[in-house]
This record gives sequence, structure tokens and C-alpha cells, in this order.
Amino acid sequence: MKKSISKIVKLLDKKNLKISFAESCTGGMLSSLITSVSGSSKVFSLGLVIYSNKAKNSVLKVPELIIKKHGAVSKECCFYMVKNLSIISKSNICVSITGIAGPNGGTKKKPVGLVYIGVKKGKKISISKCFFKNKNRTYIQRAAVNKSLEFILDLLK
Repeated sequence: MKKSISKIVKLLDKKNLKISFAESCTGGMLSSLITSVSGSSKVFSLGLVIYSNKAKNSVLKVPELIIKKHGAVSKECCFYMVKNLSIISKSNICVSITGIAGPNGGTKKKPVGLVYIGVKKGKKISISKCFFKNKNRTYIQRAAVNKSLEFILDLLK
């Protein structure tokens, strides 16, 4: 994890790119990780912990109808989170994470371990649905951060 985040910071700096995050279930873990790297201030613009549905609506302008119809843990919500983060932050790359870290809160339709990760670079947005089987909260949060780092690295290569 530490090695890949350092590599990401170096690549972003080399390419003169800025990155921002909107995190829900990871609670700022991704933002904390990037700021642990010396020199990250050159590439990291903004990290938001958008935990409640109200915050998703008021800060990131996720439509209430989207949250009511699809839920906060959905590809639709993740899409609006990353799309509107890019408007707020003006970053070249934006990442949004929303999911159920557990150990409670899951349903049959949306079990603990379900996480959506949105990545936006330029005009292209991709939303990935991930499922982490281990029901440990910290494990799920770390796994979501690691998966996000993989997506960012792939974008930068």
C-alpha cells in the first residue's frame, strides 16, 4: 500500500496532475494515506469524508431522488459523487468510494463488503462494483483503498 501510494504521488507530480477524493465507507483512509507521503501537497487537492446521505446531497449534490431510489451504496450515487467532486475540486483525477464496511448494515441485496469505486479522468468516468468477502470492517476499508490505488495506478500508466 505504502509503495503504491508513493509511486502514485511521483507519477502525478511527473505528469503535473492533481487528484481529489470523496470517501464514505473508508472514512478518509485514502486521503490520510496520500498525505502521509512527502510531496503530496503538489498533487493532492481535496479529500472529503462524505458519510451521511444528507452530506452526499448538500455537499456533493447527489440528487435526493438518486439516494431514495438506488441508495447511498449504488453505482448511481457513486457516479454523482465523483462527477460533482470534479466540479468542486477542479482536479484532473477524482475518486469516490461508497460502500458497506460492516459488520452491520448489510442486506441480502446489498451485503456487507459491497463497495462502489468511481474514478474520473478528463471526461471519462468509470464505476466499479467490488465485493470483499471478509466481514471485518477495517479489512473492507483497506481493501477498498487498495482497489482504488490499483485503479489510479492503471490510469496513470
